[in-house]
Amino acid sequence: MPDELNLSNLTPAQPRKSRKRVGRGLGSGKGRYSGRGIKGQKSRAGTHAPSASFEGGQMPLFMRVPKLRGATSKDAMPIGPFRTYSQPVNLSDLERFEAGEEVTPESLKAKGLIRSVRQDVKLLGSGELKKKLTISVHAASASARKKVEGAGGTLNLLKEPKERKVRRRKAAPAPAEQSEETAADAAEPEAGEA
Repeated sequence: MPDELNLSNLTPAQPRKSRKRVGRGLGSGKGRYSGRGIKGQKSRAGTHAPSASFEGGQMPLFMRVPKLRGATSKDAMPIGPFRTYSQPVNLSDLERFEAGEEVTPESLKAKGLIRSVRQDVKLLGSGELKKKLTISVHAASASARKKVEGAGGTLNLLKEPKERKVRRRKAAPAPAEQSEETAADAAEPEAGEA
């Protein structure tokens, strides 16, 4: 390093490399095709690598396998990302509890019957219940409710059950009514003739 710094002996710390200026005429050395060659995949804009699913032109795996039927949009239930899942618990599993004990998602987790208290718990009617229990879960099947109440216990739902939408179909006229109408239509011209 020189003793004295002047504009004449000032140099950068790292050697500078001028950027490649492409497409600036034939005399620049990088004109016409700008160093990309002629046509083809690598001459186009964007990435030159094929997609992860590309299999050399043969039918990709995701197109060969069968598709899941139904609406698969992001907000479709239960296929979309907002699908709901309830953890099933059978009545036979509740035999681990003492008579008169309160069954909640927290107590079920403590006994190792469910994995998480953040997901809904549904009580199913598989098995028999011979103890009087106070059960608080998010949902329950009709058979489970019947068996719990039959054993003298109570069942409380932590979530209001959803009302099922009933599809209305156009009712076709009954065959008897149809025949009466056709008979009345046939009788009208006769009365007019008389």
